[in-house]
Amino acid sequence: MPEFFSAPRVTLLAQPAFSAPAHLPVEWQGESTDGERLTEFAGRLCYMSQHNPAKRATRDYIENIKKQGHGSVLEHATYSLLLEGVSRSLTHELVRHRAGFAYSQLSQRYVDESQAAFVVPPAIIGDEALEGAWRAQMEAAQAAYVALVEQLMARYGWVADRVHRRKMAREAARGVLPNSTETKIVVTANARAWRTMLELRSSEGAEMEIRRAAIAILRLLQATAPGFFADFEVYEAEDRREAARISYHKV
Repeated sequence: MPEFFSAPRVTLLAQPAFSAPAHLPVEWQGESTDGERLTEFAGRLCYMSQHNPAKRATRDYIENIKKQGHGSVLEHATYSLLLEGVSRSLTHELVRHRAGFAYSQLSQRYVDESQAAFVVPPAIIGDEALEGAWRAQMEAAQAAYVALVEQLMARYGWVADRVHRRKMAREAARGVLPNSTETKIVVTANARAWRTMLELRSSEGAEMEIRRAAIAILRLLQATAPGFFADFEVYEAEDRREAARISYHKV
C-alpha cells in the first residue's frame, strides 16, 4: 500500500548568517535575526545612517521599509526550505515563480517510484466515498508503473549499461503516474520573492493544495524571521479553509 499525504511537510534548511563589519558599526535596537539585521545594514548603508538617529528597532525599521515599498533590500536575505508531501501538480505551479527563486526537485527519471507516495487533494479529504475511489486509482497507477518498468527493462535488455537501461524504463513508465504523485523539492528564495509568492498563493483564489502549502510556509517563515512576514494575517475564508492576507502589497 502506498503512503498518502494529507498535509505538506516544510523544513527550514538554511537562513542568513550575518557578520557585521567592525568598521561600519550599526547601533542595533531591539530583538532581530541575522537576516533582518542584514537587511537593516544594507538599507542604512544607502544613507550611511549606521548611527541610527531615530533609535529605531530593527523590526520597526523593516516595517517602515515595507510601508514605504522599498523592498529591494529584502532581497539580501534568503531562506531555503525543503517541501515534502506535496504533489507534482503543486510544483508545476510553484516553479512558475522565477525571479528570486531557485529549485531542485526529485527526478522521476532516476528515482524508483514503485514505492511512490500520493497527495490527497484537499477537496476530497473527509469524503469517504470520494477518497476511496481516488485511492484505488492511485494504487492502480502505481501497479501499472511497476509492471511497465519490468516490461521495459526486458524490452531494453540489449542495453549493456543496467543503470542507463533502468533510467530508460523509468522515464517511459512515469507517464502513467498522476499529478497527485508526491514529490520533494528544495526551494530557495529571498525574502522579497517569498513575500510575493505567499501573497499570491495563500489567497482565497489560489488552488487548494498550494494554498495549504503556502500557509505552512508562511507560518514557518513568520517564526523564523517575523520582521519580514509579520504583516501577513491567517484567517478562515468563506470556504472554511485557511487563507492569508497581507498589509503591504508588492514591497
